[in-house]
Amino acid sequence: MLKVGLTGGIGAGKSEVSRLLVERGAVLIDADRIAREVVAPGTPGLAAVVAAFGEQVLAADGSLDRPKLGSIVFADAAKLSTLNSIVHPLVGARSRELEAAAAEDAVVVHDVPLLTENGLASLYDVVIVVDASPETQLDRLVRLRGMSEEDARARMAAQATREQRREIADVVIDNDVPLEDLERRVSEVWAELERRSQASRPSPPE
Repeated sequence: MLKVGLTGGIGAGKSEVSRLLVERGAVLIDADRIAREVVAPGTPGLAAVVAAFGEQVLAADGSLDRPKLGSIVFADAAKLSTLNSIVHPLVGARSRELEAAAAEDAVVVHDVPLLTENGLASLYDVVIVVDASPETQLDRLVRLRGMSEEDARARMAAQATREQRREIADVVIDNDVPLEDLERRVSEVWAELERRSQASRPSPPE
């Protein structure tokens, strides 16, 4: 099994890269999706979040009001740290379960938005960083996700810098490019991941 950490700043286009890797055969473990699952209604995770931040972070149907929670934690580093201390251990445990269920020869891609910030690079055989300019990130967040410019800039500022992400990268995928160029680059990276995966497998007995 080859364990790959995939990360990138908000709005860099990491989801598109993970989709293209899955198309080519990767097993995807999406930390964001798991983070939503572990705070679903009725979970201990949601109870812990409400205990920390109050009933104000609940929507009318009892689910987590993610925009409301986001507006609280992204403006306050201490509150963001509190939220992370609740959610990250739950996400890590679930990620390990999913990884253990993958085939021995799989290329397992862990999509981890805060890989750099949380010092997780050493957990993976290969770290891929999806890179885009801050201007591109801001444009995508405002134009495609409907964020206000102020909110988008606050979320970008709460993450590692572009330089910090690139420092831990084994592979950088430039996503300031047209989709066809991105697809070509992902195919190149996938070929390299498959090569590394095969090289890491034990030789069959004579």
